[in-house]
Amino acid sequence: MPRLEIKRSILARLIPGLTSLTKRGSAGWMTVFGLVIVSSMVLMTVLGPLFAPYDPTAINVSPPPNPSPPNADFPLGTNLLGQDMLSRVLHGGSVMLQVALLSALFCFIIGVPIGLLASYTGGMLDKAVTLVMDSFYAFPGLVLAVAIAAMMGRGVVNMALSIAVVYIPSYYRIVRSQVLAIKELPYTEAAQATGAKGSTILLRYILPNVVPSIVVVATVNFADAILTAAGLTFIGLGVGIDVPDWGWDLTQGRQLLPSGAWWVITFPGIMIVLLALGFTLVGEGLSELLNPRLER
Repeated sequence: MPRLEIKRSILARLIPGLTSLTKRGSAGWMTVFGLVIVSSMVLMTVLGPLFAPYDPTAINVSPPPNPSPPNADFPLGTNLLGQDMLSRVLHGGSVMLQVALLSALFCFIIGVPIGLLASYTGGMLDKAVTLVMDSFYAFPGLVLAVAIAAMMGRGVVNMALSIAVVYIPSYYRIVRSQVLAIKELPYTEAAQATGAKGSTILLRYILPNVVPSIVVVATVNFADAILTAAGLTFIGLGVGIDVPDWGWDLTQGRQLLPSGAWWVITFPGIMIVLLALGFTLVGEGLSELLNPRLER
């Protein structure tokens, strides 16, 4: 009973919040659709392994010939190794979500403090940091991620770090532009006039006003990180081949597509597109909701 009451209380708070978003026009509906897609994909990733009919790494669970098209025993078919595609689809989102979460966390931990400190301090520190960030920003994102991943090797953490290096300059730019505007506002100048410490001004007066912009950047970063992670795995710089991952299935599917095995690449590709689309919709919706000019 207590668990049931907790679930009901969560739904009672969540549903009115989503309903209020739908009253905010197209931006609200966009955010709701994105949240529904993302939450569905996360739920599938968390609960999917409990319902997967086979071990996603097991070979030859289907009798030859393989790959076999979708049928009653294997609803999404099998790949060249005789692995069940449904089981791999249900397990494969874990790597994508881990990489996206870790990369956003690394960007937040590194990019936000640097942006706050450098832009608030100003002077040579701001110029030097901005020059370094602009130099990173000048590189094509995927090329830079590939170069870093090639040096660091495979693994979820290494993928997240290589992606984070690409997007830290974006966090820095957003934070810097916000801080430069906020520190000239009357309430910030009043805090300085009363003798408030720089750390107090940053944490109490500036950071809370920067957070909404960071949230928007983070959601867009999620979508980009998912696509970049898929690209890294596609070229062999992601996780090991023994880990079920949508990126690896894309690699196999590309090789099998000329033979007519369309299902091997189609279903993992749909999952990647849906997950990236969900985060993109949330980011675009929040951007309009938090910016009154865009909402109008």
